[in-house]
Amino acid sequence: MSQDMCCGGGSCSSQGFPVIGQPIQNFEADAYHENSFRKIHLSDFKGKWVIFFFYPADFTFICPTELEEMAAHYDQFQKLDTEVLSISTDTKFTHKAWHDHSPAIKNIHFPMVADPAGDITKSFGVYIEEGDDRGLALRGTFLVDPDGILQAYEIHNNNIGRSAGEILRKLEAAIFVRKHGGEVCPANWKPGAKTLTPSIDLVGKI
Repeated sequence: MSQDMCCGGGSCSSQGFPVIGQPIQNFEADAYHENSFRKIHLSDFKGKWVIFFFYPADFTFICPTELEEMAAHYDQFQKLDTEVLSISTDTKFTHKAWHDHSPAIKNIHFPMVADPAGDITKSFGVYIEEGDDRGLALRGTFLVDPDGILQAYEIHNNNIGRSAGEILRKLEAAIFVRKHGGEVCPANWKPGAKTLTPSIDLVGKI
């Protein structure tokens, strides 16, 4: 788990953050996906990894660069049996308008979740309660395993963009650890690199 900051110039929801190793609650939400509106639930993705990708707002500046990069990596996420859910407090209609007009957002094929009441955003602890950005989300990335358990999260100030490549690397590490319970991934681990098997013999030798 990494948390780059708490809330910058605003104040986050007092409900706090989800807990690593604990399940994410099911929800229902509207989404714009593949030129249509649909209802989605977390339970729809049971048995898959899910990346919750919160961002501040449609029609902004850093957000389309992040979402375009996530779209460019989407095939790789899909090959790892992973769904990406981008989420903001915009409506599904705003998502559609943005998708229709932005060259970057036209590349998106994952569900764009609408959370205008902020219910999902608040439940993940990334809803901004005060300040100029009140009602928006922080840049939060949450990695949930096929059992619905939170395995990692990272939260950025809204002026710091994220790396889809690094999110993919973390996902690959989480998948490896899930499949190989006795092994752990060291810093900057990538598929094919050496792992570690914790034991008393390793103490003081790394």
